[in-house]
Amino acid sequence: MLMIYMNPVTWDALPERERREIFAGHERFVAMVTESGEMIRAEALADPSTGAAVRVRQGAVHATDGPYAVAEEHFGGYYLVECPDRERAVELAALIPDARYTGVEVRPMMDGAAPDL
Repeated sequence: MLMIYMNPVTWDALPERERREIFAGHERFVAMVTESGEMIRAEALADPSTGAAVRVRQGAVHATDGPYAVAEEHFGGYYLVECPDRERAVELAALIPDARYTGVEVRPMMDGAAPDL
């Protein structure tokens, strides 16, 4: 999974031209990984302020508006890709436009078996 992080302050500071280029870069990326057969799924997430953080304490459910934690960056979306190895996943992550401004985290998916430790 190529997890894309977003920093609203950084995003707000970008000129409109650069924002359009980021979106165009995502379109190119999707076309490339679709053509290569590596694309499985992709989703963008809504702003964290529209979500809820849910905690259960002593059997009571507590839901609060907004993100789970206060942070400069938040999880903004992901690409789920099928790669032969970590190196290819890192190579793909570097092609995602957001990697120039915030970060893209590469995480393998568990297949139901215990991870190799």
